[in-house]
Amino acid sequence: MSQTEPERQVEEQVERLLSGQGSEVSLCDVGLELSKPATLRKNVTYIVCAVVLNEKEEVLMVQEAKQDCYKQWYLPAGRVEVGESLEEALRREVKEEAGFDCEPITLLLVQEQGPQWIRFIFLTRITGGSLKTPSAADQESLQASWWDRQSSLPLRGRDILRLIEYGLKYHRNPWHAVTLPLDLSGRHVVQRLVLVFVGAEQQVWVLLVRAPHLPSAAALRTHAVTWAANMVVQEAMPSSYYDHEVSTLGVFSLQHNGRQHGRTDGVLFNTLVTMVPDRVQRDEDGRTVDWPAAGTPPPVENPRYIWVKVQKKALREKLMEMTKNTSLLPIHSLY
Repeated sequence: MSQTEPERQVEEQVERLLSGQGSEVSLCDVGLELSKPATLRKNVTYIVCAVVLNEKEEVLMVQEAKQDCYKQWYLPAGRVEVGESLEEALRREVKEEAGFDCEPITLLLVQEQGPQWIRFIFLTRITGGSLKTPSAADQESLQASWWDRQSSLPLRGRDILRLIEYGLKYHRNPWHAVTLPLDLSGRHVVQRLVLVFVGAEQQVWVLLVRAPHLPSAAALRTHAVTWAANMVVQEAMPSSYYDHEVSTLGVFSLQHNGRQHGRTDGVLFNTLVTMVPDRVQRDEDGRTVDWPAAGTPPPVENPRYIWVKVQKKALREKLMEMTKNTSLLPIHSLY
C-alpha cells in the first residue's frame, strides 16, 4: 500500500528527532494561553550540574562557601545567568567553583519541578585548568577535590548521589545516544510529542495535528513539564483519556538558546510518549478484568488531530523497541 503525504511527512519528522535533531516550533498547539514566556530571574530558573569523573572513577566535588551550607560538599552546579546557553553556564560554573576548564560529554538527566525550575545534569570532561585549592577560596567555593565515594564527606544534599550513579552508569556503558542542547530558540517551556500507540498486531500509530505536524504543548506552572502530553490527549481524545496511561518515556533532544532575555529563554523537549490502554478495569461487581490488547488506537474526537500508521518497517521496529526498552535521556519530575 502506497504512503500518503501525511504518512511520509510524519515519518521524516520522527526520523529527524530519533537522530537527535530538532526544529523550530512556530506555533504551540496546546496550553499557550495558560503559559507565559519563559524569562530567567522572573518565572523560570535553570540549574546546570556537572558530573566529572577521573580515571579512578573519583568524582569532582566542591566545598560550598555559602553561609547556609558552609564547608559542605556538592557537585559543581549553579544557576544559568541571563544571556547564557546551558553549555556556557556549565563551563562557567565548573571554572568558578572547581578551577577546571571543561566540555560536556552528554546530558545525563533532566529533573524538573514544573517549568519554573529545571535542572540539567551533564557528564563532563576536563580540558584544562587546575584543581581549585583553599588558597583560591572565594564566594563561589572554598576548594575542589576528587572524592572516591567511599570516604566520609559532609554533603550539602544526598540528591547528588543519584546523579553520580547516573554518571558512573553512562561512563561504564552508555545507554542513550549523546544528547546535548541544540541551539534553537523558543519563548516558552514546551514539550513536542512523538506520541505512539502500539496495536496488538505490532502496528504503530503516531498522533499528528492536521497540517500535518507533531503536536506541541506549553508546560503549566501548576504541573510537571511532561503533563503537556496529557493535555494533548485530553484535547484529542477526551472520552478515551481516563482509560489510558499517557507516559513520557524520555527525551530525544532538547532545544535552548537563551541569548535574548525574555524572548529565547524557553526550552523545547522533543519526547517519546506512549498511550497504553489501562487494562486493569473492573466489572459491575467490582472485580478486576484484564482487557485484551487493542488492535487500533482510540478514535480521535477532535478534528484538529489525526492518527497516522507508521509504514516504514525500520522506523516502526525502532519505535516499538524504544517503547519497551527506553534508551533516551530521562526527564524526571521532582513533584
